[in-house]
Amino acid sequence: MHIDLNRHSGITLTEQIRTAVADRIQSGLLQEGEKLPSVRNLSKLLDVSLMTVFHAYELLEQEGLIDRIQGKGSFILGKSTRFKNRPNQKEAEKPSMDWQNTVADYLPRAQYWRMMQSPLVDVAKLSMAALHSSLIPTEWITKQFFLHAQLDHSLLTEYGPVQGDSKLRDAVLPYFREKNIVAGPNEIMILNGSQQGIDLVASTFVGPGDVVVLEEPAYPCTIDVLRRRGATIFTIPIDEEGMQVDHLAALCDTRPPKLIYTNPTFQNPTGTVMSARRRAQLLELAQSYNAIILEDDATSDLYFGSAPPPPAIKSMDRHGHVIYLKGISKFISPGCRIGFLIADGTFMTRLVSSKGISDLGSPLITQKAILPFFTSNQLQKHLPVLREKLKERRNLVLQILNRMAPKGVRWTKPDGGLNIWMTLPHAMNADDLHTFALQEGISFLPGHVCFPAQQQYHHLRLSFSYLDIHTLESSLITLCRLLQGFTQSDRHSERIMHI
Repeated sequence: MHIDLNRHSGITLTEQIRTAVADRIQSGLLQEGEKLPSVRNLSKLLDVSLMTVFHAYELLEQEGLIDRIQGKGSFILGKSTRFKNRPNQKEAEKPSMDWQNTVADYLPRAQYWRMMQSPLVDVAKLSMAALHSSLIPTEWITKQFFLHAQLDHSLLTEYGPVQGDSKLRDAVLPYFREKNIVAGPNEIMILNGSQQGIDLVASTFVGPGDVVVLEEPAYPCTIDVLRRRGATIFTIPIDEEGMQVDHLAALCDTRPPKLIYTNPTFQNPTGTVMSARRRAQLLELAQSYNAIILEDDATSDLYFGSAPPPPAIKSMDRHGHVIYLKGISKFISPGCRIGFLIADGTFMTRLVSSKGISDLGSPLITQKAILPFFTSNQLQKHLPVLREKLKERRNLVLQILNRMAPKGVRWTKPDGGLNIWMTLPHAMNADDLHTFALQEGISFLPGHVCFPAQQQYHHLRLSFSYLDIHTLESSLITLCRLLQGFTQSDRHSERIMHI
């Protein structure tokens, strides 16, 4: 089992080992019943003391994630077997594949993969921050696919340019100018979704030990990418104005970051908006310390008031510190897998080279199908309707929570985006609540996946965009009833949380 240990991070080696193993378990990379390396073997592999590994395993057992059996070893507990004493006889009779755990991989966690697993197929997905099919112009997009495939067969027979179709890059310039982002077509790259942009920036600029700053809580897939790169991750808490930049300034004095990741507008998972004042302060800090800001702008088009949110940080950038990401998944179509990256100077050259290594270029057919969105008035017609429908869903969720949520439960009231962040009383465990919710046919995102370290288990994210409005209503009512019963029982105290 490969675990990157940073002996200069200020986090104990015991905690780093505990976090690494817990992340693998909660991501599903370590499966129920698998045997962990022995204390002796792992201590030798990681070059740490026996007691360091012993205490890490002890903490994992206290959390109900593993079961240590005297004379046999330490085994992964799934949700169905936590707090039970042994693997059952049927599992014990399976041919052993424990040798595979001696083969090192470099996947510290993979939370999105875990969220998309088959148990969620027939579940009402309050966990999914995506649009319901009725909110996507599928018929219009389908016609574009069919038309372009008929007109130009080369779209299916040739590789596209690595940087993306030149006509699409030209067509989106007015869209970005409306956001006060002035860029030429050579400063834009087309991606297979903005998630690829996060991965490209990380693989190009972040290496083992590099200091990276995230908001806390943070978009879980970004944590996955940066942990895989071996980055030293520091987190900055969020308040009603977004990232607390004064905390970041204090960190920069001792550990100046190479990269600062921010999702400043309707932040995922909390829905908060970074104020214009803090955006300017964040850019000033990046300039002072020669840091890169990776600005992930997923949902700024989905505002519910009459005025849009503050301009992007990129709109203020004059020295090339900001790499800007814009995906269309949250407001046009997730299935098309189209995103845009804007960068200046040599950053773009390096990122295009990285993309060429990664995928040889994005599919041309999807780029051509999306092109008319930006060359006609289709986007201007689509967005106001989408905003109103999402606002209706958000209002419905808030009304139900205000009426039915138990005392002590708090939640955000976002002015846009797709998500509501809920905070339970500190003693409650949202991961355990999720187990009971699945039994009722409901899923949400347990909040612990949004914390790269020192995980907090009393939060959860509700997405109000993926379900049809009737299923959304019934699911929220069921969840509130479940919360009522959960808070009144002692089920939430079964697991001893390590926070």
